[in-house]
Amino acid sequence: MKMAHFEAVVGIDVSSGKLDAHVLGADCEESRQVTNDAAGHRALVAWAKAKRATTAVMEASGGYERDLARALRRAGLAVYVVDPKRVRHYAKAVGQLAKTDRIDARIIAEYGTTMLAAGRLVLPRPDDPARDRLSALLGARAALIEHRDTLEQQSHAMPAGPGRQALKDAHASMKPRIKQLDRHIDALIAGHAAFAALARRLGTVPCLGPVAIAALIAWLPELGYVGGAQISALVGVAPVADDSGDRTGKRRIAGGRKKLRNLLYMPVVGALRWNPVLAEYYKRLLARGKEPKVALMACMRKLLVIVTAMIANQEDWAPRSGAQAAAA
Repeated sequence: MKMAHFEAVVGIDVSSGKLDAHVLGADCEESRQVTNDAAGHRALVAWAKAKRATTAVMEASGGYERDLARALRRAGLAVYVVDPKRVRHYAKAVGQLAKTDRIDARIIAEYGTTMLAAGRLVLPRPDDPARDRLSALLGARAALIEHRDTLEQQSHAMPAGPGRQALKDAHASMKPRIKQLDRHIDALIAGHAAFAALARRLGTVPCLGPVAIAALIAWLPELGYVGGAQISALVGVAPVADDSGDRTGKRRIAGGRKKLRNLLYMPVVGALRWNPVLAEYYKRLLARGKEPKVALMACMRKLLVIVTAMIANQEDWAPRSGAQAAAA
């Protein structure tokens, strides 16, 4: 697939040890494999620039893509990190059923070229090392929480004896480790002027605690920079239509930033008690016949719309005034 009106795009299939790249342009098409380390990144950057590539597209790969993305951005390429599921759906749509790392790199390049032509890729904001560190701390905390909960479930299922006690001891050891990460998260935010100001403003929202605030800062940098509809879609709480012909299907949520959506679930549940705006909205939705879970997601969507208006307009929580009134 060559599109003469586009400069070269390099698609990159990322794994922990190696990188398969495929450059696709009007007058060139070539593959290259390098190691996923600093030397490999330098070689790939030099190769991409020699091929006059201006854009790089890669799938999100559990963090293995981060250093490469930084190296490419420093070299002046526009870098898009895309959802692997979308690339796989594209491959199926064009009939590419075979799957190897080299084929995947070419498909990623095709996908990037096609989506750029359609205006469906949005360039992320520049790298922010402090936000990356905060995200890593939150990721570690989430992993410990998941491990703690698993240990608790396993200890309940285990017969009394040394095995159960070992699981209980391991479960108990999680608490101080989680507390330690909380202190690191708090210190990082307090030591970063922009994060500290944002955390103070988000702290005026009834129902948002320190972990939810940290997650919004780390995982939703678009807050205040895009509209309410876009922010809802980014998190994955915008209802997706499922209509065909005369049939009107049930709306559902899909995609988005699942880890942020999951983390915000409990604060929104708490908001039904502590946040009068969302509590009133929830009751209105139930009175209109909405299912509780549907109403809860609508409350999360409303919360995000109000919060992004707060940040954009430099306002604390006061949803009955200014831009927040319209959002509420």
